Amino acid sequence: MLIPLLIVLITGGALLLIIVGVRMPAKDVSIEDRLAIYAERPIPLEQLELQRSFSDRVLRPLVLIWTRRIARFTPKQNVERLRIALLEAGSPRGLGVVEFMGLRGVMALLLGGTSLFLVIFTGSTLRPISVLGLGIPGILLFPAPLTMLGYTIPGIWLNQRIRKRKKDIQKSLPDAIDLLTISVEAGLGFDPALQRVAEKWDNELTREFRHLLQDMRIGKQRREALREVSIRCGVDDLRVFIASIIQADQLGVSITQVLRVQSQQMRVKRRQRAEELAHKAPIKMLFPMVFLIFPAMYVIILGPVVPTVFASFGGQ
Repeated sequence: MLIPLLIVLITGGALLLIIVGVRMPAKDVSIEDRLAIYAERPIPLEQLELQRSFSDRVLRPLVLIWTRRIARFTPKQNVERLRIALLEAGSPRGLGVVEFMGLRGVMALLLGGTSLFLVIFTGSTLRPISVLGLGIPGILLFPAPLTMLGYTIPGIWLNQRIRKRKKDIQKSLPDAIDLLTISVEAGLGFDPALQRVAEKWDNELTREFRHLLQDMRIGKQRREALREVSIRCGVDDLRVFIASIIQADQLGVSITQVLRVQSQQMRVKRRQRAEELAHKAPIKMLFPMVFLIFPAMYVIILGPVVPTVFASFGGQ
């Protein structure tokens, strides 16, 4: 009994280390530090390779090799949908499509394999179960659902990141457009005004603005860079704002007027969303009141009467 338990613990620990190694972000090294390594003295290639982390040298390449092989058989639509989802999530921890698919596989193997080892090495005898007239071995009763759960957990985490990021962008967009409008009306160009907004705050939207400015510095056209921002964010309000800027640029309309109109619309939408949340508040408060507050009130009000009632009936 001890040996199977040790095998299960070692296997689960190894898979857990693989997940931690793959998801662990690489240590940020400044350009000066990297240049200093080469400026001091020539370093052998083997030593340079050993300076990389263990996850970058061993774990990540192993996961990527078999994940790329599986990705070849994945429909292109699913790959493109996953790529857009990762962009909308802000490419968390630098994960690409192949890395995310590998993370799904590792999580599925971790939960499913660990549960399978537990069932096998503990000597459990599970009878076959019948599902839709088909006899399914009882040994798959626990590993199969846990494998599906392990495959689903990264998707749930990714969807949560997308919702959180979109909410942050939508919340900070009206203030950013207001400052952008004021800066342009004060005489700044559109690009310097974007730079001013990007330096004012540090949130998801301003990071996208900095990414936009960096793309334009390396030679990308403003329209193309703005469209990429719209794709990466996936927020409807930002998509409408970017479409208005692109249309004004194409038609030669004054950007100041477009920004002023967009600023007013964003303030109206923010007020409407606040009113909508205020209207939903009583409905959300109904269940806590019914199941938590009212029972406590009944206990406080009727509690002192209960002993008297029991005493009266007992006396009769």
